[in-house]
Amino acid sequence: MVLTLNGSTLTVGALYGAATSFTEKVRLAPSAVTAMKRSRALVEEWLKNDEVIYGVTTGFGEFANVRIPFDKIETLQRNLIVSHAAGAGDPLPYEVVRAMMLLRINALAKGFSGIRPSTVQFIVSFFNAGLIPVVPSQGSVGSSGDLVQLSHMVLTMMGHGRIYDSRSGRVGSAKQLLTSRKLKPLRLTAKEGLALINGTQMMTAFASLITHEALQLAKLSDIACAMSVEALKGTDKAFDPRIHALRPYTGQQNAARNLLRLMKGSGIRESHRHGDDRVQDAYSLRCAPQVHGASRDALSYVADKVSIEINSANDNPLIFPNEKEHLEGGNFHGQPMALAMDFASIALSELANISERRTERMVNGALSRLPRFLTKNGGLNSGLMIAQYTAASLVSENKVLAHPASVDSIPTSANQEDHNSMGSIAAQKCWRILKNAQTVIAIEMMTAAQGIDFHAPLKCGKGTGSAYRTIRSFIPHLEEDRVLHDDIQKALELVRSGTILNNVERAVGTLA
Repeated sequence: MVLTLNGSTLTVGALYGAATSFTEKVRLAPSAVTAMKRSRALVEEWLKNDEVIYGVTTGFGEFANVRIPFDKIETLQRNLIVSHAAGAGDPLPYEVVRAMMLLRINALAKGFSGIRPSTVQFIVSFFNAGLIPVVPSQGSVGSSGDLVQLSHMVLTMMGHGRIYDSRSGRVGSAKQLLTSRKLKPLRLTAKEGLALINGTQMMTAFASLITHEALQLAKLSDIACAMSVEALKGTDKAFDPRIHALRPYTGQQNAARNLLRLMKGSGIRESHRHGDDRVQDAYSLRCAPQVHGASRDALSYVADKVSIEINSANDNPLIFPNEKEHLEGGNFHGQPMALAMDFASIALSELANISERRTERMVNGALSRLPRFLTKNGGLNSGLMIAQYTAASLVSENKVLAHPASVDSIPTSANQEDHNSMGSIAAQKCWRILKNAQTVIAIEMMTAAQGIDFHAPLKCGKGTGSAYRTIRSFIPHLEEDRVLHDDIQKALELVRSGTILNNVERAVGTLA
């Protein structure tokens, strides 16, 4: 499959597919090449006329008042990349770096950056060759764009640093790997270094991948909850659409609708429809549509902002060929992504928080009416006692990570850049929260399957039954204690791979 980039029509789903599949390729739309040629011709005209343009014929940041002679233009662009490649920390995940490259290509493809089409085509060829720059994760304050990470990305294309070769699965010298792919190291001319590193591509790469997986996790949270309701012999009355029509939040209504569909036809539910002395369930069950729904609505906001950002020009200065103008502005500022990632962090943390409470109810014999810690021979066996500890640990970690990064700022570049978004930090914290939340949901599903076992021969609903059978095909009933880490990892893989969600949706149709 080949993904065509034109700067305007990229979707989160398409980006996710190309970033996570190391064999997918991209190409530039002909319209993008035409647009880039127009803005590039204007840059070259200005150079001939010795016009003052920030970052083209001047220095950068605090050095914006320093004029650069024509014969030093290429050196200026090279020095920009070399000096800004000042990152620290562990390397970024490779799928994030692939997303960064795609996003930078797409932003440049809009034709407002003044870059040569041949330079953008080099990045396309680099991407298609299966080469992934090794990029340190720390160093961005998220406002002049993700300068540090984008500089490291470009640095490898210039033949410096290290590259991961997805074909061999090894990391090697950038220069050697470029040679092996018959790619000459990239040489930058006027405006090009600035065009390549001014932008929000690292934080937006994280945001795009997070958005795709978070929207899937919202559905999985409903599946996990429905399984827990079955295990705890809860009621489905709280999911009645008449309740949710009176408070018509879209997310709440969709979550309630999902829960009813998942439990439809449940023999477990029918077994206690009459004669149960419990009037209503605990909040973690009864209020699941309200809690899940609020997170869903938050994630919808995030998805909307990410969809705008991935098709935006966030360079500086921007070139307007029709008016023959260059405008210095601030589209590289990461505040929209910073706020979105902080909001996503809170939304995902809440999905994990309420999930852990349901897990606790299932292992707590005083609340569940099931064997304590879901084991028949308690005392000799601990059952799923410590699985709940792990979930509790992860949700507690999330509570710390969910503190917003966007409310912080620190000045840089001698106070020229005096408000910074910290969007890069917000995005990386949200990535960790997402991974933690996926594990918490996986633990709930694994725990619910164990609880459902005790209701045999009664069967689950059509959707919950599909999820239950999927789990049981990989994770057997816990009869005696065994290493729970292995079970948790299997459950997590079923969550992250989409196996559970795909099987459930085959059974009940696409969930809202």
